[in-house]
Amino acid sequence: MPHGPPEVGVGPWPGEWPTGEEYEAGLLAAGDRRNVVDRYRYWSVEAIVADLDTRRHDFHVAIENWQHDFNIGTIVRTANAFLAAEVHIVGNRRWNRRGAMVTDRYQHVRHHPTVDALADHLREHPGGPVALHGIDNLPGSAHLETTEVPRRVCFLFGQEGPGLSEAAREACDGTFSIAQFGSTRSINASAAAAIAMHAWVRAYADLSGGGAWRG
Repeated sequence: MPHGPPEVGVGPWPGEWPTGEEYEAGLLAAGDRRNVVDRYRYWSVEAIVADLDTRRHDFHVAIENWQHDFNIGTIVRTANAFLAAEVHIVGNRRWNRRGAMVTDRYQHVRHHPTVDALADHLREHPGGPVALHGIDNLPGSAHLETTEVPRRVCFLFGQEGPGLSEAAREACDGTFSIAQFGSTRSINASAAAAIAMHAWVRAYADLSGGGAWRG
């Protein structure tokens, strides 16, 4: 349309259909309008998840969910973009998925009733323990900018507003703050999550091959 956004995705597959097991007949016939990169056009959800599982990074993300925080969906979407190993929801099982924009279909999401349950899961994780790092601008927190982030780490975020709960602070191996220079007391929880995940990407992600893309 001349006065609207361009149509997302691709239409029906032109010509003879490909025969790979990753392709989904319904998408080949009707077109693929999903929010996925071109690499995964016409692939089934199961095939996409299986391929992502061969390349997932060693960091995890956890979010406390006591008040149905609207940021959770956005954090899940960012975790998918940076290819987190898992996303952990602590507290209420139900969470607002709108901000995830369907990316939760491609991301492993686990629920834990308490922070202690999350900590137990990370200590017993296959391949070795995963450090639990709380991200909050708490007194005494170390600077994220000058911290050597562990390769196997889970970034834990609290609710928008109150931040990490007391139980979360006690369960963490350490808490880390993001430097701020303006007048506001805090930044948005989903923005903080993106900064922390990108700190891991800068330290460990392989940017040399075709696994990373820039739109």
